[in-house]
Amino acid sequence: MKRVLAERELTSEGPSHRPARSKGRSATVNLAESPITWLHARGHLSNRQFDAGERLRADWERAQMAPSITMRWDPMRVSGGSDHDLTPGERQIAARERFHGAVDHAGPDLSDVLWRVVCAGEGLPQAEKALGWPVRSGKLVLRIALDRVADFYRIT
Repeated sequence: MKRVLAERELTSEGPSHRPARSKGRSATVNLAESPITWLHARGHLSNRQFDAGERLRADWERAQMAPSITMRWDPMRVSGGSDHDLTPGERQIAARERFHGAVDHAGPDLSDVLWRVVCAGEGLPQAEKALGWPVRSGKLVLRIALDRVADFYRIT
């Protein structure tokens, strides 16, 4: 895994996004580490929950649902048959359908935390604050959401 280390000032909500400048407490953080990787590495997510989050994020990225400013000029598929013959556009549509199926399976109340933490890479403290949740409630809700996503992807 790629490591991008930076020194960050510690606040009551965790490491801030500002570089540490004062003589207060600070920590070295890996800016390339996703929130679910961090939670899994510290034993807060099971392997099943982590795998479900990674599958959901992979489908999010394959579906290219993030904003884009370029156009794709992929060639049209000529041969038919297996899934390996799908064009990038067809793979994108399949990934989008899987992503929406997984989020729908998790339920409307859990889709926000899934998108924020798994897809957008937002930390749990920031997601809790944005959603108006009590501090430290996001971890439990995220685990429930990831369990449902794992059920959708049939991860054992």
